[in-house]
Amino acid sequence: MTIMKDPNWYQLNDTSNIKSPSLLVYPDRIQYNAELMCKLSGNISRLRPHIKTHKTSEIVDLQLKLGIDKFKCATNREAELLAKCGAPDVLLAMQPVATEIDSYFRLQEKYPKTLFSTLFDNRETLEQLARIAKKERKKIALWIDINNGMNRTGIIPGKEAESLYKRASQENSIDLKGIHVYDGHIHDNNLADRTTRCNSDFEAVETFKLKLESSGFAVPFVVAGGTPTFPIHQKRESVELSPGTPLLWDDGYAQNYQDLKFKYAAVLITRVISKPENDLICLDLGHKSVASEMPLPRVRFLGNHDLSQVSQSEEHLVLKCTNPDQYPIGSELYAVPKHICPTVTKYHSLITVNNNKITGQWIIGARDH
Repeated sequence: MTIMKDPNWYQLNDTSNIKSPSLLVYPDRIQYNAELMCKLSGNISRLRPHIKTHKTSEIVDLQLKLGIDKFKCATNREAELLAKCGAPDVLLAMQPVATEIDSYFRLQEKYPKTLFSTLFDNRETLEQLARIAKKERKKIALWIDINNGMNRTGIIPGKEAESLYKRASQENSIDLKGIHVYDGHIHDNNLADRTTRCNSDFEAVETFKLKLESSGFAVPFVVAGGTPTFPIHQKRESVELSPGTPLLWDDGYAQNYQDLKFKYAAVLITRVISKPENDLICLDLGHKSVASEMPLPRVRFLGNHDLSQVSQSEEHLVLKCTNPDQYPIGSELYAVPKHICPTVTKYHSLITVNNNKITGQWIIGARDH
């Protein structure tokens, strides 16, 4: 699918009835990104894209139509959205605890046509999941979560991890799917450097897998990586790939990973609400409207603007400009978030745009826990 090189692709012909800030999405660009993701995977059957970025049924449906039949998610709410869409295979890649364990088991009851699986990285969680599965006379599909440098979740590959995997394989109530590993700690901008780092960190995972198999324990599948590393893991034939951000894309990834040629497909529309000084303008784009966990700048403005981001508070974003007359009160600006994933959760719906016109809205069905 081709995308026309229209410099004003993001602009609305009529903004009179749209609230600001709002999050606009462009279905033709999402389609382009999805098709490129499939192409880069080498084989659609190896894709297990994450839905944490968009959390939206229409985007899931788009992927299903392309032939993607495996997905990854972070919450039970996202898992349920996938099941409602008819996704055949759903990996909850957040180890459930406390009430989330019961919610997870209830999902299996409610949507029997979907194969759900989840993670474990410690004996306590493993035993609890196995105990409940036995009690309810069910079989639960599990992956061991491996920490190969992210240091967020997972168990470090070694003797303890081997013992844990072997313990899981002995439980009749467990269908052991294999290894899950997320290498979100790898941020090298240069593809060659990123490849070297990714391959180096993955060696421990490969050694772990070989040790298990040499001891007679099957490792049916490996799910690895995120958006920056999935083209690297694509070269490992036995690995499932889990990109998530490509479908909407954002400016953080666009600037850091220029080897990935995805297109911006989500844009914020915001308005000038004040001019507190001669060289300052203020927008209605505060912490509540765009991801604010990283330093300024938090967005990239589209179009020809000489603007620097000075400060941000809950409702306001203050900009310094050289030509304040260019920005009358109420005028609109369009901006791409630096980080799209937590930006999406700040909105109830995505406003769809085609040929510079609003065409509808997509409810962000899994934005709540």
